[in-house]
Amino acid sequence: MATMADRDRDRDFRGEPRQVHVHTQHTTLHGGNVRGTTGTGFGSSFSGMNGPSASQVVALVTLVPVTGTLLFLAGLTLLGSIIGLCLATPVFLFFSPVLVPAALLMGLAVTGFLSSGAFGLTGLSSLSRVIGYLRQAGHNVPDDLDYAKRRMADMAAFAGQKTKDVGQTIESKARESGTTGATTGGTTGRT
Repeated sequence: MATMADRDRDRDFRGEPRQVHVHTQHTTLHGGNVRGTTGTGFGSSFSGMNGPSASQVVALVTLVPVTGTLLFLAGLTLLGSIIGLCLATPVFLFFSPVLVPAALLMGLAVTGFLSSGAFGLTGLSSLSRVIGYLRQAGHNVPDDLDYAKRRMADMAAFAGQKTKDVGQTIESKARESGTTGATTGGTTGRT
């Protein structure tokens, strides 16, 4: 027996009976995957018609025990760490006047050894670089000496030429001034 609510549910807001639309589902095969589409335009993708594949089942069967074992071991390790900390805390507190300076001394010793090694490596690297530079400079010394000798000879020749030019300039100015003085002196003597 249908109630009034059931009859109202089957009618739309105007009171007319609703129409039922039947949408068929089309299944097509694309590249090995089964693809289902409905008449509404929305599609759903299935990895297979019969459920998960054999490789997925094997992966699940393999990973579940391994994961469970690892989680159990992690919990056991955490529990052991907590128990060990609870038992060791009073010992650390009792021996802290000895342990803290000992730890500080060990830390300083390790820091000293590491910095000593770093300084030693830096020194050896610098020494190696200087030796390489001196070896390279030793090969270039004869060439540099020849170049310096040539430059000195060129400078000496340039200085000699410049001295000669200056001497000639002074001599020509002296002659010029002597001839001007003689002409000036001769005219005063005649008058």
